[in-house]
Amino acid sequence: MTAGLFTFGETMGLVAADDIGPIEYVRGFTLAIGGAESNVAIGVARLGGAATWLGRVGPDATGDLIERRLRAEGVTTLAIRGDAFTGLMVRYRRTGALTHVDYHRAGSAGSRLTPADLPDFSGADILHVTGITPALSDSARATVFQAVEQARADGVTVSVDVNYRAKLWSRFDAAPVLRDLVSRADIAFAGPDEAAIFLAGGDPVAGLAGLGPAEVVVKDGARGCAALIEGRRYEVQALPATVVDPVGAGDAFVAGYLADRMAGAPAEARLRTAIAAGAFAVTVPGDCEGLPRRGDLVAATDNVSR
Repeated sequence: MTAGLFTFGETMGLVAADDIGPIEYVRGFTLAIGGAESNVAIGVARLGGAATWLGRVGPDATGDLIERRLRAEGVTTLAIRGDAFTGLMVRYRRTGALTHVDYHRAGSAGSRLTPADLPDFSGADILHVTGITPALSDSARATVFQAVEQARADGVTVSVDVNYRAKLWSRFDAAPVLRDLVSRADIAFAGPDEAAIFLAGGDPVAGLAGLGPAEVVVKDGARGCAALIEGRRYEVQALPATVVDPVGAGDAFVAGYLADRMAGAPAEARLRTAIAAGAFAVTVPGDCEGLPRRGDLVAATDNVSR
C-alpha cells in the first residue's frame, strides 16, 4: 500500500434538508455522503496528501454514490460490497442553531466490518480511526483494535479522534472503550466534553496526554484549540467564520493537522492549518463539501478571489 493516511469506517448516504425548520415543512432535500473517516480522507486528499479509505457498502445506489464520490476526490477507495444495505442519515436544522441527525444504520453494511477486512497497510504513514466505529458492532470494535495493534507492530503512527456519538452508545458503555483506544494512540483528538467521558476532571489536555499519546489536541470550536505536542503546550485561537453548517468542522480540523504532519510541517503550523480548515468547512453546507484545498486557505485571508 502506498504511503499516506489509511482510515476505515462507515460512510453513509446523507439526506439533508434544504430549509431550516421542522422537517415536515421542508420543501426539498439534497442527497450527499457523510462519514467521519471518509471526511478526513477527503480533507487530506484536498490538501495534497495521499489517503486511503476502506469500508463496507451495500449493493445499492447509495453504495455506488459513496464509491464514486470518494474516487472522484482522489481517495484510494477500498469499498467492500456485501448483501446488507448502505447506512443512511437524515439531517435537518430545527432552528438556525440546532441541527438534528437521525441514523438508519442498525445492521448496515458498515456495521459488519471485521478484522478480516483489513489489508496490509504497513506502508502507511498514519492510521486514523475514530470512536464511532467501535460503537457500531462487536466486529467493528474488534476491527478497530486489531488495526491499531497492527499499526503499532508495523511502526505506523496511530491517530484517534474520540468523536463520541450519543445516539450510538451511552457514556457509560463508551468510557472504557474510548479510554483504552486513546491509550494506544500516538495522536489523540477530542473535544472537552468528549474527554470528560473517560477522564476524571481537570485539564483535558493533560489528562489525555497522561494516557500516553505524544500529541494531544483538544478541539474547542469557536474557542480554538489547545494542544500538548512532544512536551510543549500550544494554544491557538479560532478564526472568525460565518457558520452555515457546523457539521464536519472537527473532521476538517483533523484532516488539516494530519495533512500538515505528513508534509513535515512543525507543530504550530499544523494547528493553524487545522484551525483554518475547520473554519473554512463551516461556511459551506454538507459534511465534506466545504473541505478546503491549499489555495482556498491562502485565499481565505481575502473576501474576493480575482
